[in-house]
Amino acid sequence: MTAQLAGTLTPADGLTLTRVGYGAMQLAGPHVFGPPKDRARAVAVLRAAVEAGITHIDTADFYGPVVVNEIIREALRPYPEDLRIVTKVGARRTADGDWIMMRHPEDLKAQVYDNLRNLGVEALDVVNLRLGDMDTPNEDPIADQFGALAELREAGLIRHLGLSTASTRQLAEAQGIAPVVTVQNMYNLANRRDDALVERTAAQNIAFVPYFPLGGFSPLQSETLTKVAERLGAAAQQVALAWLLQRSPNIALIPGTSSPEHLRENIAAAALVLPEDAVCELDGIGQQTAG
Repeated sequence: MTAQLAGTLTPADGLTLTRVGYGAMQLAGPHVFGPPKDRARAVAVLRAAVEAGITHIDTADFYGPVVVNEIIREALRPYPEDLRIVTKVGARRTADGDWIMMRHPEDLKAQVYDNLRNLGVEALDVVNLRLGDMDTPNEDPIADQFGALAELREAGLIRHLGLSTASTRQLAEAQGIAPVVTVQNMYNLANRRDDALVERTAAQNIAFVPYFPLGGFSPLQSETLTKVAERLGAAAQQVALAWLLQRSPNIALIPGTSSPEHLRENIAAAALVLPEDAVCELDGIGQQTAG
């Protein structure tokens, strides 16, 4: 399978990512908990992504938990030299599947070691510090937490650091401790809260990676999006992804799927060029939502 991937993105500190990546969260069972119904299919989707040229895989040890990282290891190890696996720390799962935020510095370090072991690597390409609630940043100080990860970076266990669900103030605080190469926040056609942060990260050569680019657990529903997609002869999800790629050159995508068919559709979105009138119409979705 071949497809254009909208080129590559090289943020500060030498990290190179394909702008269309793959989010592995959906490879776990229902509600991102437990094993998938079809493990062989999950392995096949990962391999298809890499065969298509994707070198940017997003994961976390709390997906499953552990399950997704173990599937990545089974599917892709020995890892291709150009593959970059981006993981997150800052949360754990309870025995019944609840999400709990765990950000004590020593626990963050333990989570890094969990990721190293379950992915089967000696160093993690990128570790994002998960902040805020599930989709909303806060303004809590992060020096102790980010500093703990910076120590592991100095020790060679982490190559690059990033933030997830972060505010502008937290980005500035982190940058005073160590380089930040990625910011991973909720952002899509309808959720435009981080417009200013997209501009700031672009100016600083930091990759902005929207999670839930297609709306997340509640998929994007918009009459405007549907009409634009019909006019362009594309799927609505492809138009939503193409809009993000055209929104700013520092945006890199991590749409997730457990379906090889949807994977191909997501990758094909990289070749979709939205005309100016379509972009103007789509921009209005976020304005209508904000109003």
